[in-house]
Amino acid sequence: MLNFIDKRFYTLIGDIKSKDKSQIYNHMLEKFKALPLLTQFSIQQFLNKFDYWGKIEIERLNYEMIENKAEVFATRIDDYVELYNNLADYKSKNILFSIISNFYNFDFVNLKYCMENVYKHYFDLDLMPKCENEVFVDVGAYTGDSTIDFISSYGENSYKKILCYEICKENIEKMQKNLENYKNIYIFEKAITNFNGTTHFDKNADLSANSTSSGGELAVEAVTLDADIKDKITMVKMDIEGGEMNALIGMKNHIKNDTPTLLISVYHNNTDLLDIPKYISTINKNYNYHLRYYGGPYYATEIVLIALPKN
Repeated sequence: MLNFIDKRFYTLIGDIKSKDKSQIYNHMLEKFKALPLLTQFSIQQFLNKFDYWGKIEIERLNYEMIENKAEVFATRIDDYVELYNNLADYKSKNILFSIISNFYNFDFVNLKYCMENVYKHYFDLDLMPKCENEVFVDVGAYTGDSTIDFISSYGENSYKKILCYEICKENIEKMQKNLENYKNIYIFEKAITNFNGTTHFDKNADLSANSTSSGGELAVEAVTLDADIKDKITMVKMDIEGGEMNALIGMKNHIKNDTPTLLISVYHNNTDLLDIPKYISTINKNYNYHLRYYGGPYYATEIVLIALPKN
């Protein structure tokens, strides 16, 4: 017998599977247009602030984001089912249902009830109740907020060292001040990716959203974690605005040999939620997968994949 979360999920999947791409798109567009106009424009403003999922331009009748999401539903719905079946807890399964329902039905109600309001971002104490002697790597460290959340969650004696990687000088200066009273923290002005050399980026108006690109005006050293860290890594948090897959490729030896806990943002494009757990599994089978949701109630962002070693 299926429980209510399974029933809701497979009913939703069945509805999507019954439609072709154009029907999925028309369904999503109808749901979007049924929203209050102010809500439509709020979603448009948010989406167009970032270059992640495709634009919505209501006055121009441009619904690129909806087209992109419809394409993924039409071509990769079985991958959503595979991910659902590979999630290790029903909270995660319910989050995945709510994310899909948000994208497909512009369902705000279920997404609202998935929002984490107990634990710090990334650090779910039900999944990771304690940390000891961690070598914690904070990729996309911003101003040190995640590192501070880690220490406040687990204590100052929970780690051997913390290595923070950030590409923006202004963020690094703030991070140095924010973390100056903590021991054994090392800060690097480097981009983590799948090659060693130089990469570029343009400074975003939102300094938390800087991302590397081949055409950027500012240069920064690019490294792989496999090349840059020789110690065993025990935990990695990663939020680098769409560069997560390349960064994981660049640490495949650490994933294979160390089996670190992985706390990975999987929302910066339309397929990372599907592709990243698949990739990790090709490198190391010894993981259980969980999802946690730290975003808002209107459009599903701040989705974190938590990959925990089985043993």
